[in-house]
Amino acid sequence: MKRLFRYGILVAAAACLSACGSRQDISLARTSDAEPAIFPDYKGVTVPANIAPLNFSYEGDGECALLVEGQGSKLCVKGMDGLFDLPAGDWRRMLASCKGDSLKLTIALRQGQEWVGTAPFYIHVAEEEIDPYLSYRLIPPGYQAWNRMGIYQRDLESYRQTPIYENKLTNGNCVNCHSYCNRSPDKMLFHARAEFGGTVMILDDVPEKLNTKTDATISALVYPYWHPSGRYVAFSTNATNQNFFSHDPNRIEVYDSASDVVVYDVQHHCIAFSPLTKSDNAFETFPTFSPDGRYLYFCSAQAVSPMPERYREVKYSICRIDFNADDMTFGDRVDTLFSAPATGKSASFPRISPDGRYLAFTLHEYGNFSIWHKDADLYMIDLETRQTYPLAAANSDDVDSYHSWSGNSRWMVFSSRRTDLLYTRPYIAYIDKDGQAHKPFLLPQKNPRQYYERLMYSYNIPELMARKATVSAHRIASTLRTSKGTDVTVK
Repeated sequence: MKRLFRYGILVAAAACLSACGSRQDISLARTSDAEPAIFPDYKGVTVPANIAPLNFSYEGDGECALLVEGQGSKLCVKGMDGLFDLPAGDWRRMLASCKGDSLKLTIALRQGQEWVGTAPFYIHVAEEEIDPYLSYRLIPPGYQAWNRMGIYQRDLESYRQTPIYENKLTNGNCVNCHSYCNRSPDKMLFHARAEFGGTVMILDDVPEKLNTKTDATISALVYPYWHPSGRYVAFSTNATNQNFFSHDPNRIEVYDSASDVVVYDVQHHCIAFSPLTKSDNAFETFPTFSPDGRYLYFCSAQAVSPMPERYREVKYSICRIDFNADDMTFGDRVDTLFSAPATGKSASFPRISPDGRYLAFTLHEYGNFSIWHKDADLYMIDLETRQTYPLAAANSDDVDSYHSWSGNSRWMVFSSRRTDLLYTRPYIAYIDKDGQAHKPFLLPQKNPRQYYERLMYSYNIPELMARKATVSAHRIASTLRTSKGTDVTVK
């Protein structure tokens, strides 16, 4: 009997909520000019039509409802403890009908027997969709606790998150630097460090373990980027250290005392390099290929010693060198696209839009580990005009750093600490045809206030994906645990 009574309450509650739906509206007695306080701040953002519902919370008190209007359709959602849980089907249909237009959102507050609307705000819907999946590493923010971390993937059309690999399968070792060829998990890799260490190369869901330290390189291979052909991967090799500060705004400083850039041949398990990418007089790092595969871009700074005493003097330029994919050879000169000596600033994470038009990077005062630098901002280079400019609409007063492009060159996901100044969270920005960013939005969640307040992990290396990764995590673990690994040689 009690069970039937509870069921009756649930049915009644559902009926009450559904009464405020797309077929029935709340009548506003009047509207005010008051700007509603909401979390996340989705006011004026631009979204793709294939994004999960942008649920958000009204930060005020009292009974509330949300009115959504667009292209002749209306949706009304009652607030539950301030949270507006948007029906996925209605949301999807409204976005599809509003491509190139906007949704108008008004929060209605009950005052006595009437409803009063706050100032409306708008969500713009772009013509172009975004890649359907996003992958990232979830990691404790102190970079000392390694026993619980993993690489995960999120369906951007829903709230579903699934693991690609979790380090509990290999005794809590560090896993990092996941990378995909043309955003496809058909060709992907990541590194495992410490126990069962090695680089995991995954081709068509078959993992292979690589031993990438050679006598000619400083370290095992580090920051990867795939050649568009899938035949090669550019890596850096780094002698990396980190310091921790109690009174500096940048509480963690990661720096290199030496670093080089090399290219790995996937088929022949060998690496090659140029004296211009592997020099004792420079720190080279963060390689990336151009979308046509003809150029290898990287960051380069004049070598400084001793380290860490002089780490604030290290400032990185963005350079490029010709690369011939036919015979794995390099050009004989290096071009500089962004000059650290000329600007007094340092650049990191160069990433070129798939259409080849724009190069996005992170700009900060010094060093290369910008994800801990509060002054770090996103910048762009127009590769046709060589103009450099900030992505002002995407930047904030705190860290804005690691970023990746969508396949259609219209979306960029990046990591930012603006939410609470402690944890990096993924934000998504629309990049228009003129290379300008629009106001970004925080990765949607079913209950974003609750989710982001309780999640004590940072999102690391957000990468957009063309489809879901299907490789078996247990097959990866078995490969790491049992394989001796394939030794990488030098060409």
